[in-house]
Amino acid sequence: MHHFSLHTVESAPEQSRPTLAALVKKFGFLPNVMATMAANPVLLNGFAGSFGSFHSGSLDECEKQTLLLTNAVTIKCPWTVAAHSTFALEDGMDEADVNAIRAGKLPADPKYAALSGMSQALIKKPGNVSEEDIERFTSAGYSPLQIFEVITSIGVSTMAATTTNMAGTPVEDRFKAQAWVPA
Repeated sequence: MHHFSLHTVESAPEQSRPTLAALVKKFGFLPNVMATMAANPVLLNGFAGSFGSFHSGSLDECEKQTLLLTNAVTIKCPWTVAAHSTFALEDGMDEADVNAIRAGKLPADPKYAALSGMSQALIKKPGNVSEEDIERFTSAGYSPLQIFEVITSIGVSTMAATTTNMAGTPVEDRFKAQAWVPA
């Protein structure tokens, strides 16, 4: 059950409206997670700033979706798994890699596997990754500094997943084909 309002640009608090309008422009629609967050401008604006920063980083769209989908599965969030599965497929990720991540496994693509593995390690070991974890990541061609982008993805994912799980945010029709239930 959804316990919070799904705001529109017009119904949101004044301090949320500019951010919502920008998000509608970016996506072409207002995702329910952001419509839920809009009730609190501190959360919405913090999320939007971190989201924008993450998306302006060095990773390509499929790499970003690899992280966001991995985080969603690891955090066990049905809304974000459905959304990021949809976006990953739309961005051109191989369906087998998307399905592997959805099943909690590493994708076959070695670069995506390195990203997914690092993100899982950071979430499951709350920041206490091993030298081996870092070596696997850098051996795939990533720089040690790109781990900070992985951390940013976890922050964005945690805000979205915690919001949607706690609020009972419904999955939009656009994402329902990728519905997911945690194991």
